[in-house]
Amino acid sequence: MSEQQRLSPGDTAPDFSLTSDTGEEVSLADLRGRKVIVYFYPAAMTPGCTKQACDFTDSLDSLRAAGFEVLGISPDKPEKLAKFRERDGLTITLLSDPDKSVMTSYAAFGEKKLYGKLVQGVIRSTFVVDEDGKIEIAQYNVKATGHVAKLRRDLALD
Repeated sequence: MSEQQRLSPGDTAPDFSLTSDTGEEVSLADLRGRKVIVYFYPAAMTPGCTKQACDFTDSLDSLRAAGFEVLGISPDKPEKLAKFRERDGLTITLLSDPDKSVMTSYAAFGEKKLYGKLVQGVIRSTFVVDEDGKIEIAQYNVKATGHVAKLRRDLALD
């Protein structure tokens, strides 16, 4: 099975258009000129993913003030993402990638260790895409808890 090549700083970010929790199409190309944090997570409404989404939501005003938009992408359907947003008061944009094609293009889907076993799944990953559509930061296998604080330090926002 061929592993998708992991992205590195300087690579062109794979473009995508996905449906959001509100049913609108969101395209990475439409956000050119702004910095975009694209993060991939396994499943809405699970404890780790909830913590991460809430942390991004709590940070959104200051991230936007620094010129960043935040897109959270999971394989969940838009209806489930809408429930997730309502349940947890999320303000970040949640996008649905049901066939995992965008995750695959970012190498955020593939073999990972889960409880000591190798499984196919979503690799919790975060990318910072610059104003020109290039990868500025690529982080794979990030922890759900404490990740946003670490990312803010990496971006020199704290």
